[in-house]
Amino acid sequence: MSKPRDHVAPATALSRRSLLLAGSAMLAAGAAGLRPAHAQGTPKQGGTLIYLEQQAHTNLYPPAGGFYPNGGILNQITDKLTYQNPKTLEIEPWLAESWQANADLTEFTFKLRPGVTFSDGTPLDAKVVARNYDVYGLGDKEKRYPVSEVINNYAGSEVIDPLTVRFKFKKSSPGFLQGTSVIGSGIVSLATLERSFDELGDATKIIGSGPFVVTSETIGKELTLAVRKDYNWAPKNSAHQGRAYLDAIKYIITPEDSVRIGALLSGQADFIRQVQAYDESQVTAQRGQIYASSTRGVNNGLYLRPENPLLADLKVRQALLHATNAEEVVNTIFSENYPQATGVVAKTALGYIDLSAKLKFDQALAKKLLDEAGWRPGRGGQREKNGTPLVLSAYESLPQPQSRAVLQLIAQQWAQIGVKLNVMNADSGAVAVNLLDPSKTPVANSMVGRADLDVIKSQFFPANRNILLQKGGIADKVKDFSDDKLNADLDALASEIDPAKRTAIAQRVQSYIIDQAYMIPIFEEPQVFAGNPYVKGIGFEAVGRPSFYDTWLDKR
Repeated sequence: MSKPRDHVAPATALSRRSLLLAGSAMLAAGAAGLRPAHAQGTPKQGGTLIYLEQQAHTNLYPPAGGFYPNGGILNQITDKLTYQNPKTLEIEPWLAESWQANADLTEFTFKLRPGVTFSDGTPLDAKVVARNYDVYGLGDKEKRYPVSEVINNYAGSEVIDPLTVRFKFKKSSPGFLQGTSVIGSGIVSLATLERSFDELGDATKIIGSGPFVVTSETIGKELTLAVRKDYNWAPKNSAHQGRAYLDAIKYIITPEDSVRIGALLSGQADFIRQVQAYDESQVTAQRGQIYASSTRGVNNGLYLRPENPLLADLKVRQALLHATNAEEVVNTIFSENYPQATGVVAKTALGYIDLSAKLKFDQALAKKLLDEAGWRPGRGGQREKNGTPLVLSAYESLPQPQSRAVLQLIAQQWAQIGVKLNVMNADSGAVAVNLLDPSKTPVANSMVGRADLDVIKSQFFPANRNILLQKGGIADKVKDFSDDKLNADLDALASEIDPAKRTAIAQRVQSYIIDQAYMIPIFEEPQVFAGNPYVKGIGFEAVGRPSFYDTWLDKR
């Protein structure tokens, strides 16, 4: 074991250093990220929050919490070892009251808070935490648990005593501390982890230590959470301690935008997710509150997959990049809550670099690049090469705001240079398979949020989300495409402990992604919610998932 660094014993000291490891100063969060309960009057206990969600959750295995409907539930029923302050991005104590790391960040030791229990009454101790991280960090093939995308280089755990656990890594893991604060690192009971991955689509099977407990569910339709009256281990620096103010939360799955807005405005619902930009004015006109919380990660954009032969040529990808008018998309479809992207990651993200000079809309350049690549205008201006038309496809992405409208407008823009983009519905039974087949889906609309430099690796690395569909990742139909330079830098990003060098790697990767035209950034995606004026104390974690621990209803 390497000699510990002498300034890491107190939790606050290491949490400040974790920000340096991320390579950026602390960022301001914006009003939506604060915990405003006490600033809005004296909280009242009681009542049920009616919350309308656009999509049903899928699987509540915590590392699957990146899907926002999943995270919106997990954030109420599980706790994390640490808490990332959404205002400062500092890592603060939660289930862990202190921690240490060795000099090369290959070992992290956490001292747990005493007296924490799961909703079934079993203790949350070092043994349970060790088992959680062993599953999250290594996966479990028998139970079909995948490895968490936020835990890199994991080797295993060691229980030191009932309240002390040590995690070990094969090589340096500078993003691990922040990874203990994210939605995908929620701690669940041993009984939960004894189930298979496929069983955890049922929310009633998740036993956590959070301030709410799942009491009933009609899968795909609605879900009810009840307050846990004995809850008394909120993040250490939270002004509110003890039980949550609400008695219950009722989630109702409501796919239609107009129905969610109508229910909110009529008072049938209290709080809703996925408010479209064109509906924001209706909410504010009735004194409702719009919450647009930054996701601080890889921007919403189009991702071009070179395994598809139509996109294998760099000049074709560059042509599509310069044929895309992101400013028109943002100004036509969205509100001021959706800033135009100026790079791979949002301005609020750690390691941000302005790449707008490489993203200029230039139809003349786009046409020139296609000419040079041998794609010539044919009948009706459609580009062709050796008798093959330049026709691409993309599925609308239901989690992304107005994805279909965005893709349709970009299809119009691409048509002006002779490229056809087919926009396909996401309700096909084969969509999940087709999304992993570059011959079926050469263009993908995606984003990912996380307030750490490792978010870039999460999106692009083959063993993680593999958005480009490289071989060796989740797409088994990919035979040829692999970018070894990109992957080497992404691997280095997850292991470099020097903060300046780590930031430099992140920024080099961002420039390379645009130089290779792997991504066409469109906008910085927020999570947009709306609440009636009597809903107080809404909070958000660092990348926009709601927390209802401080929420209360001021109905007079």
